[in-house]
Amino acid sequence: EVQLVESGGGSVQAGGSLTLSCAASFATDRPNCMAWFRDVPGKGREGLAAAYFRRNMTYYFDTVKGRFTVSGDNSKSTLSLEMNTLKLDDTAIYYCAADHICPQHSRSGVYYAPEAHEVRYWGQGTQVTVS
Repeated sequence: EVQLVESGGGSVQAGGSLTLSCAASFATDRPNCMAWFRDVPGKGREGLAAAYFRRNMTYYFDTVKGRFTVSGDNSKSTLSLEMNTLKLDDTAIYYCAADHICPQHSRSGVYYAPEAHEVRYWGQGTQVTVS
């Protein structure tokens, strides 16, 4: 079982920046994969970025490439999302997610950024409002 707590949400003007943080706590095994998602009205839950600690790799969905930067600290099981050049469309509830198993393509073995259904543990979410 992994518990996740997000922080750093709030209101910001368009073009501004905001950094979200996520801290994971666990009883035995630390998560190997941590990711950020958001709920956008009419679009459902969309993936933003992920970090795979054992592989020292990060992944980004096209929506945020070049604007958002994900970084994590495996020893502390924390994950951050630096968001720059924020747009009105970035208004959403942002969620931190984690799992012990990072998704791979079954044939190639190549790792990829997880979809929401591929991650088991979720934080409560933090609201980001861009105006």
